[in-house]
Amino acid sequence: MKKYIPADVPIGKKEEFLKNFLEITNNTGRLMLFAGDQKIEHLNNDFYGEGISQDDNNPEHLFKIAANAKIGVFATQFGLITRYANLYPDVPYLVKLNSKTNIIPYSAKDPYSKQMIDMKNVIELKNDMGVNIKGVGYTVYLGSEYEREMLSEASKIVHEAHKNAMIAVLWMYPKGKFVKDEHDPHIIAGAAGVAACLGADFAKVKVPYKNGKFKPELLKEATSAAGNTGVLCEGGKKIDETEFLKELYAQIHIGGSRGNGTGRNIHQRPIDEAIKMANAIYAITCENKSVEDAIKILRRRK
Repeated sequence: MKKYIPADVPIGKKEEFLKNFLEITNNTGRLMLFAGDQKIEHLNNDFYGEGISQDDNNPEHLFKIAANAKIGVFATQFGLITRYANLYPDVPYLVKLNSKTNIIPYSAKDPYSKQMIDMKNVIELKNDMGVNIKGVGYTVYLGSEYEREMLSEASKIVHEAHKNAMIAVLWMYPKGKFVKDEHDPHIIAGAAGVAACLGADFAKVKVPYKNGKFKPELLKEATSAAGNTGVLCEGGKKIDETEFLKELYAQIHIGGSRGNGTGRNIHQRPIDEAIKMANAIYAITCENKSVEDAIKILRRRK
C-alpha cells in the first residue's frame, strides 16, 4: 500500500495518511464516495420532485445515510458539514472546496468554479474542532476558458491536503464551448491523466459512452492514463438498482476503475432503501462482492 502514499506527504505524516487511506478504502485501494454536493450544484432539482423521496428535501437525510450506511467518505461543502457534524461525528467527511450552481447554462458562459474556502479553515475544522475530515475535493472544468485558474487552485489544494495527511479527490469534468462531447472516452482519459499530473489520489470522471452507450472497455484508456491515481465514475441520474450495480461491477472488474462517486442513486430513496443501496454499492466496491451478493443486500428486510 506504500505505492498510494504521495512523495509530498511529510515523513511525520505518512503513517496518518496511510491510516486514513486504508480506512476509507477498506484496505482495498478502492473508494466508495457518497456524493452530497448537489445542493449547490443542482439547487433543489435533485432533492424535491417526482420520483424523489420526501426525505431527501431535508439535508439531514444525507447525514443520516452517511452515519448508518457503509461508505468510504461523505463529500459535501464545508458549511453543510459545520451544520451537522456535531450530530454525526463519526461520519468520514470529504470537504468539497468549490461548487457552482447550474443557473447559468454552459452555452452562455464557460464554467468557473472558484475555491470557496481556504485549506487553512479545513485544517482548523479537522485539528482544532475535531471533525472527522479524511480529505478534500475540488472540481476542474477542463476546456473552460478559466481552466488555468482551476488547475492552479487544484494543484495547490492537492499538495496542501497531502501535507496534512488528507486524501485529495478531483472532479475532472471537461466542459465549455469547445467540448463537443463530455462523455467521449478519449477526452475522459485526458482528464484522468491531468488529475494524475496534479497529484490527485482519485479522479472522479464522467462515464464514457460510444454511440450513446456505456461499454466497460471504454474505461481502460482512462484508468491506464491515470496511472496510480484511482479513477471513480460518477453515479449520474437515478436508474434501476440492478442496472446500476451491474454497470458498477463492470467498471471496476473490466474497466479498471477504483471506485465510484454516487449521490442521486442513493439519496433520492427513502432512508431505509438509501442505506441498503449504499451498502450494496460498498459491497461491490470495497468488499469485492458480486452483483448477486449486492442484490441480496437490497432485498433484505430491516
